[in-house]
Amino acid sequence: MLKPEKDNPFNEIRGSDFLKLPLPFIMVLFTFLVVGAFIVKMGPVSGAVIVALIIVGVYLYYQFMYPKLGLFALLIFNYFILGVGRYVSNFPIPLGMFVDLSLVIVLLSLFFKAFFKDVGWQKAKGDLFVLCIIWFGWVLFQLVNPFAIARMAWFYSMRNIGLYLILTVPLFLILFDKHKDLHTYFKLWAIFTIIGAVKGIIQKFVGLDPFEDAWVHGPDSVTHILHGKIRYFSFFTDAGQYGASMGHSGVVFAILALGQEKSKKLKYFYAITAVLALYGMMISGTRGAMFVPVGGLVLFVIVKRNIKMMILGGLVGLSVLIFFKYTFIGQSNYTIARMRTAFNPSQDASMQVRLANQRYLKKVMRSYPIGGGIGATGPIAEKVAHSHPISKTPPDSWFVLVWMEHGIIGLALHLFILFYVVIKSSYVIMFKLKDPWLKSQMSALVSGMFGIMVASYGNAVLGQMPTVILIYSTMAFLFLGPVYDREIAEKENRRVTH
Repeated sequence: MLKPEKDNPFNEIRGSDFLKLPLPFIMVLFTFLVVGAFIVKMGPVSGAVIVALIIVGVYLYYQFMYPKLGLFALLIFNYFILGVGRYVSNFPIPLGMFVDLSLVIVLLSLFFKAFFKDVGWQKAKGDLFVLCIIWFGWVLFQLVNPFAIARMAWFYSMRNIGLYLILTVPLFLILFDKHKDLHTYFKLWAIFTIIGAVKGIIQKFVGLDPFEDAWVHGPDSVTHILHGKIRYFSFFTDAGQYGASMGHSGVVFAILALGQEKSKKLKYFYAITAVLALYGMMISGTRGAMFVPVGGLVLFVIVKRNIKMMILGGLVGLSVLIFFKYTFIGQSNYTIARMRTAFNPSQDASMQVRLANQRYLKKVMRSYPIGGGIGATGPIAEKVAHSHPISKTPPDSWFVLVWMEHGIIGLALHLFILFYVVIKSSYVIMFKLKDPWLKSQMSALVSGMFGIMVASYGNAVLGQMPTVILIYSTMAFLFLGPVYDREIAEKENRRVTH
């Protein structure tokens, strides 16, 4: 029996068929003629500009049609955009602004989409978003902090610690509310991790490209060439962030590999990602990065509530401690020798300097209970707040930086939010979630977050890309855990019923 004429695929009108009509054909031909004349008159650069505008236009169209696409773009920018700075000079706007732009575009696309259909703003409601609002309110208050002496520094420095949090958390809660979204997120994260690790390995065994070589032998030679050895940094901002990010990825994907039982391919994929990430961490020469997997695995063992695993984890941790602190095995290897210094702080000159700085700040910060203002320390302070009493003391730690800029009150609030997320999420994982694979995924996320928190005591890693967006999105995913668990249970019930 023949299909009805309307269902015949050969009679469907496709996009190319419009070119058979006179008016569309004339419009396309006229457009090409105008563009060609413009390129001939203005030169080949104008052609590149036109192509770029077309690409941006197509991207914005699909972005407004599918807002979730913007969060995937956010993850890409988060990983790669700052590394581009070594190859692009005199760019008209700060490259990090692409992260801001992608978040704002997602928010705008949701706003306009809400005119036509429900976008589920209520999905963002809850204690996590309330905490984000409270923190962002504190950040806004810092704009009028009477101890701040450079208001412009606020605009430069509040993005990572305030703006990204208040935008990232609700957007992920709204748009990534299906369990398949978490699968996609992990796979993208794994791909970016592998690319980052491989890039670092290439730097070590093949060498730096001319742009990287010029960068590492410039002002950054002080921190990236130690005892004649290069600390590798991949396409990240620096070796410290590279090491911490690889340590973060290493612990997350190691836990995912352990928990994945159904798909052998996925298990091996995550295992390979974890191994590459941990090797990338080692070649970064970042000693503090070691505490990311250490802290993460400690929390993982607790969350699992498995006595055998606790004993095994304790033995592994004790073995690592003995190996690095009480032996000289592998001391001829530079990477091992440098990692070993992390376990002997009394013999580490840089650690003693940090402790001396903190003793000095302990006295100074008594006069700044609400901090010296956002941007009162770090590179921005050298330009716009160099006269501030705390501006010339390097923070050398994320929590010390928060303490200096937000005071003891702001630091207490910041720590409360972080530990609230970790403790509540750990409780939900241990006692509420039912699906084993989801529990492993959530355990990986909360363990990775806690590992970054531990490492942030020694290095300012939490507020830098790509870690900052990964941590904020992790917070959203952890609070989506019960939503995913109900979705999985409903699918299983439907499967059994049918």
